[in-house]
Amino acid sequence: MSYLNAASWHALADAYAFLGNSLLRPMSQTADVGLDPEFWGAFPDFGDEHVAEAADALGLWAGSLGVGREKNVTNVSVEYTALFVGPPSPAAPPWETMNRREGASVGFGEATFQMREVLRSLGLEAAGPSNQYEDHLGIELLCLSEMCRRRAWAYDMATVASEVAAREADAAPDKGALVRELSDEEVAAFIDDHPLGWIEALEAKVQAAYPDGYFAHVLILARALLAYHRSQLG
Repeated sequence: MSYLNAASWHALADAYAFLGNSLLRPMSQTADVGLDPEFWGAFPDFGDEHVAEAADALGLWAGSLGVGREKNVTNVSVEYTALFVGPPSPAAPPWETMNRREGASVGFGEATFQMREVLRSLGLEAAGPSNQYEDHLGIELLCLSEMCRRRAWAYDMATVASEVAAREADAAPDKGALVRELSDEEVAAFIDDHPLGWIEALEAKVQAAYPDGYFAHVLILARALLAYHRSQLG
């Protein structure tokens, strides 16, 4: 049984989208709001102490920065490249396949196929300039964001009268017949089977390379959010 309401699902969708996008491109190519203490002060913690602690730590990290905005963006982008891209090779490969088994060096495996099928079942596909394997943590978090968005929509629709719901469905078929609805059980299974099942392994590699870096803090927050979310799904 879920303890989440429509507002919670919407907030989770936004949180996962930000974290997922942060892991897919360097800060020089995306939003730099992660450098603002105020952003982390407003980050939703859902009343969970671990999520709140992780967001507070990011706020303190951001507040400790000096040297100017442009230089900080560059520093975080260099950190991103060293961790997730290389050369010569990423210090913390961000793919599930390479974190499920100690010493794995091939980035295309069973988890990649599984994620490809999950995305296909949702009518999605991994595309864009990053050209990443589907089991990249950023893609998994974006997939979960979309799942949350669909659960939020289902809750939203359930709160209106059937006549209004029918009218809305006629006006916006893309949110009706063309979008497969999800159950809480499906979302819980995805969290267990994919991001929550391997994020600690990636976090350990990031901590070893940049123990007080931006992405060490981001992954602590992502793990706390995943754990909280899973706890609310029964």
